[in-house]
Amino acid sequence: MKQLRPGRVPAGSGRDHGVRALGRIVVKFGGTSVATVERIRQAARHVKREVDAGHEVAVVVSAMSGKTNELVGWVNEASKRHDAREYDAVVASGEQVTAGLMAIVLSEMGIPSRSYQGWQVPIRTDDAHGAARIVEIDPTELEQTFAEGVVPVITGFQGIAPSGRVTTLGRGGSDTSAVAVAAAVKADRCDIYTDVDGVYTTDPRITSKARRLTRISFEEMLEMASLGAKVLMIRSVEMAMAHKVRLTVRSTFDDPTAPQVAPDGTPGVPGTLVCDEDEIMEKQIVSGVTLARAESKITLRDVKDRPGIAASIFGALADESIVVDMIVQNVSEDGSTTDITFTVPDAEHDKAVKALQAAGEAGKFLYSKIQSAKGGAKVSVVGVGMRNHAGVAASMFKALADKSINIQLITTSEIKTSVLIDDEYAELAVRALHTYYGLDNEDA
Repeated sequence: MKQLRPGRVPAGSGRDHGVRALGRIVVKFGGTSVATVERIRQAARHVKREVDAGHEVAVVVSAMSGKTNELVGWVNEASKRHDAREYDAVVASGEQVTAGLMAIVLSEMGIPSRSYQGWQVPIRTDDAHGAARIVEIDPTELEQTFAEGVVPVITGFQGIAPSGRVTTLGRGGSDTSAVAVAAAVKADRCDIYTDVDGVYTTDPRITSKARRLTRISFEEMLEMASLGAKVLMIRSVEMAMAHKVRLTVRSTFDDPTAPQVAPDGTPGVPGTLVCDEDEIMEKQIVSGVTLARAESKITLRDVKDRPGIAASIFGALADESIVVDMIVQNVSEDGSTTDITFTVPDAEHDKAVKALQAAGEAGKFLYSKIQSAKGGAKVSVVGVGMRNHAGVAASMFKALADKSINIQLITTSEIKTSVLIDDEYAELAVRALHTYYGLDNEDA
């Protein structure tokens, strides 16, 4: 991505208007935060608090909760074989409505504001309609808006293609838009407002002893997002890490007039800060435990081994856009055959089996049989501290063995260890590991 981080604006050229702003913040509100006009007012109160504190603020909004799905439904009802460019023209309208309403509400509160559609900023993307990627953002217009003391309210999820047509960014697009805008205007941080008040050590619905994290590294957040934690979308965290944009995860439904208190009880920004690892003084061995359900295990037995066999197998799945997760290979003693086991989401199970059968029938690889089972659960422990501590995987296996939980598959990375187990033991495993690694909130 080009030009997302321009040089600092010199004093006196836009950011120095009378009294220099204390900071520059981009705030993003998700669909549940702007689901009604009253919720938009609640979100606007958070913006007002930051403006009253002397900060320059830009707002990025999603469509009202459920509106994007409604618009997509209308497009599919009109034609199953629609033009992707017209799809984007329709679906992008949801954010336009929210941005206009937010600007109206802010103005009513006495905060000068103006709504911007993606093409007006402009947020330039490639031409992959429906799943576009941001190429660059020209901050000139936004800098001028800041200089005039106006709060820009920007539509998330959309941009403009080289052809001049509106594009949408696909899943996670609004979070990605917010991070990209923050990078472009050199914001001090990007606040992601949602319906939860931060990132927790595990799902609080599984154990009441889950703790809200004060800080978490980009890498840990990436792993947790990919492993089932749905607080932030992977694309937005990747961009934040690449451009060093500090993120906070905060709740829209907190009282905007309450004193700003950080999770550790000190004055500061509430929620969880997602930042560079260097900003975290004391790195825990394990920062969180995640759970992803509905995982299918598929095994190809007695595959005739030869160079390129894995490429043939997983290429057949990639051709069907099937996402493969955990992979384990066991080669026979004489090296002539191998068993290959991997996981896919339950929703992709049938398609994956058919793709493998078709590839086998086409002679791309030889095997004796396919064995598969739906309904597994993937439990993972994540922590940058794992880099410098040996035996984390072994201690995880012992903690599960103490609860008589059988492990079916294992995968590891530098800061993560994941296991596949029977779903009936999933929550027991999460609670056991959460306690084992000292993550429990003792006050719960």
